[in-house]
Amino acid sequence: MAGVELISRYFPELTSAQRVHFAKLGGLYAHWNERVNLVSRKDFEHLYERHILHSLGIAKVMQFKTGTQIIDVGTGGGFPLVPLAILFPQCTFHGIDGIGKKINAVKGVVEGLGIANCTAEQVRSEDHKGRYDVIVSRAVTTLPEFIKATKHLVTKGQGRMFYLKGGELADEILPVHQQVRVHELNEFFSQEFFRTKKVVEVAL
Repeated sequence: MAGVELISRYFPELTSAQRVHFAKLGGLYAHWNERVNLVSRKDFEHLYERHILHSLGIAKVMQFKTGTQIIDVGTGGGFPLVPLAILFPQCTFHGIDGIGKKINAVKGVVEGLGIANCTAEQVRSEDHKGRYDVIVSRAVTTLPEFIKATKHLVTKGQGRMFYLKGGELADEILPVHQQVRVHELNEFFSQEFFRTKKVVEVAL
């Protein structure tokens, strides 16, 4: 199934502008992936399923309200940052990562799309001083370690985290003191890739 058709299958309410933006992602990532290894070569043919649609799994469990400020910690190649920014143009997104060349590539993708609600910055989460409503990320470490490294980025008692993870998580969640809810992505997406994929929602 072609990229945009795959996204439209699960998000039929896309505007024509959003469809154009999602269509552009394939070419933009092909361009930047030649310069910076954002997506592994063998995985690139699955870009729309395993990276773009996977990122949008967060939108299946949370519809962000207008004006919500979202940070993607450890954004890497811009996932889930860029797909979510396309889907929620009324919100602001900021991606951070410690690797400068990846941030430069993400900036290039965002510039190529021509969207104004998405920015990226080279900085470690521990050193970042901004405050946001929501933290998103695609598994960069264990859940307890990630919470410890990022919880200062939201106002205590008011923030939310949506963490894309795979596999068995019971032992990982056990030491977490915060309220945790696990959403199974195979309830929303039929592809085999999503069989063990989850969105872990944490109240911060």
